Amino acid sequence: MAQETCPGILQEKMEEHPLEHPRMLTDEEQQKLESDSELVSDFKRCKLEKEAQKNWDLFYKRNSVNFFKDRHWTTREFEELKEHTGNIVKRSLLEVGCGVGNALFPLLEENKNLMIYACDFSPRAVQFVKDNPLYNESRVKVFQCDLTKDKLKDNIPEGTIDMTSMLFVLSAIHPDKMPDVLKNIFKVLKPGGVLLFRDYGLYDHAMLRFSKGHKISENFYVRQDGTRAYYFTTDFVKRLCQGNGFIIDKNEYVLRETVNKKEGLCVPRVFVQSKFIKPNTSIS
Repeated sequence: MAQETCPGILQEKMEEHPLEHPRMLTDEEQQKLESDSELVSDFKRCKLEKEAQKNWDLFYKRNSVNFFKDRHWTTREFEELKEHTGNIVKRSLLEVGCGVGNALFPLLEENKNLMIYACDFSPRAVQFVKDNPLYNESRVKVFQCDLTKDKLKDNIPEGTIDMTSMLFVLSAIHPDKMPDVLKNIFKVLKPGGVLLFRDYGLYDHAMLRFSKGHKISENFYVRQDGTRAYYFTTDFVKRLCQGNGFIIDKNEYVLRETVNKKEGLCVPRVFVQSKFIKPNTSIS
């Protein structure tokens, strides 16, 4: 089915205000959210959708490989990514939205039994991965992909991937197109394969920092550079994944604090962390 050039604001059909919030808001924060009701124009919304790839490519042009810190925490947060002593069986991982390799390259060093496939929306990010001296095609293969319309199975045989990681990726995609991403990943996973998910949660500090004029729709915002961010509830993630064939193993809020010693700030971070499983053929 052909993709719409400019999706509408349909996520309200899936999203409901959760009964349990990830954290309590201060009166000031609550007032700020309630007063921020004006949405960007339809023209701007469509423009952001059409220029999504361009905006991410410009992001990597400006920041090169220096914006994000390497993610050495992935094996701590996701047991599945660890190298198990004595296990010589190679396992396959697909990292969607790999950026410049901030999670990919630490994983290559920590787990010698991983074969990693990786893709990103930005051609520039993909080239940065290929230019990294640690890039070795015997262990990692990277390619450019728009997860909302390009078929992953054109680069990866269907039903062959043990694990997929999706870290702070789905939030950058219009909510109407998120089901397309899940269906795409589902096809390349093996029966019993897992999807490891982490992304921004509702009331994360970054969400509360947006000034008026940046709201696209409920829980969906545009940054100054034109990239976008959606802030998830566990309920939204649950229904999104269940609606596209996955079984829930874990789905919860992760609360953290980021300390800025220079400015004397301690800010609350909220993430949603989940593990979903593709059912075995016998129970699908």
